[in-house]
Amino acid sequence: MVQKTRKPTASAKSASSEVAAPKRRGRPRAYEPEIALGKALDLFRKDGFAATSLDDLSAATGMNRPSLYGAFGDKRELYIKSYQRYRADARAAMIDIFKDELPIRKRLERIFAVALDIYLSGDAGPRGCFTVMTAASEAVADPEIRAMVLEGFAELDKAFAACFSHAREKGELASTPDPQVLAQLASATVHTIAIRARARMPRKQLEAIVKGAIDVLVGAAST
Repeated sequence: MVQKTRKPTASAKSASSEVAAPKRRGRPRAYEPEIALGKALDLFRKDGFAATSLDDLSAATGMNRPSLYGAFGDKRELYIKSYQRYRADARAAMIDIFKDELPIRKRLERIFAVALDIYLSGDAGPRGCFTVMTAASEAVADPEIRAMVLEGFAELDKAFAACFSHAREKGELASTPDPQVLAQLASATVHTIAIRARARMPRKQLEAIVKGAIDVLVGAAST
């Protein structure tokens, strides 16, 4: 007698497919380097380098330690990449204002307004300027980070100097003082409102400082 072959049941098929299915390895598909870097940046801006642990970064980014190391390196490297991301974001927010054809007073008003938007942002409260914050902390003992911060200061000075030079060429400003000096004073105002913003000074008071600074910068150099 020929014995009939029994067809596998549905449950048997399911079990077989479960055994045969290969296990997925590596990072989840949801992992996005730029999103994770943005989360790390938010955390560093809020708490600083020393107070931010790898566990904090892991929780914020949704990545375990090996994944963090694989994607960004150690904590210092992640801090540097976060700072570079901050610089790129700030540059993108400001570039059109520095390039647009505007009267010098209007241009300065818009630049400082955007700066305040950046410095006063944050779910847990105003975060100030990451460049200023880094200058007072990690840049003190780390030559590489210090060089990056000084580069950031120089970049802002150069952008302001171009604005004042252009205004002088258009006849909006007198031939003196030197645009470089005005640029450094404008940058110093940016740094001042950044520090005061992080200390939770109200926006109205910060705007009053900005208005006074613009009056001095434009008034002192006007024809």
